[in-house]
Amino acid sequence: MTATLYLIRHAPHDHLGRILSGRTPGIPLSDDGRGRARRLSAALSARRFASIWSSPVQRARETAREIVTGRGLGVQVDNALDEIDFGDWTGKTFDTLAVDDQWAIWNSARGEALTPAGESMSAVQMRVVTFARTVALAHPGEAVVLVSHCDVIRAALAGWLGLPLGNALNFDVDPASVSRVAVGDWGARVLSINEVFA
Repeated sequence: MTATLYLIRHAPHDHLGRILSGRTPGIPLSDDGRGRARRLSAALSARRFASIWSSPVQRARETAREIVTGRGLGVQVDNALDEIDFGDWTGKTFDTLAVDDQWAIWNSARGEALTPAGESMSAVQMRVVTFARTVALAHPGEAVVLVSHCDVIRAALAGWLGLPLGNALNFDVDPASVSRVAVGDWGARVLSINEVFA
């Protein structure tokens, strides 16, 4: 049996595009982000979900809470969906990172590069793909939402597509976007990437 996973990137927040927020607490969705999360929820309202999971990071949990509205479901949180641990880069502006040689290596060789005192992309891929498979096998024939973060979703999709992690930047995962994957005991098949409804 096959489950369909809806991998959803959280909606926008005020640091988006300016600061590498990472796992920094206390960063809510922006006004625009809340509106986009509500529109995404409306776009998905006809779809039935067996469960809705979220990263523990606030912006992801807020996005997930919009999606569960009116469904009689709660949001389940799991650390496997957490943002990448960016270590010493957390909280730095992208302008500051742009002159960091290690940041340039991270963006050109994701499969081999390391974050400073943080997490590798391969470790991210392993935790999210393992979790996604476990959830999928627990929900045969059903659909499940996993709300996470851009590069976490990219890492998972690259794994399912058989792409090296160095190619994970070759496709977009926009805020409030949906990427769908069919997962079963036979493996996984990517159905869509970066569907934007909001």
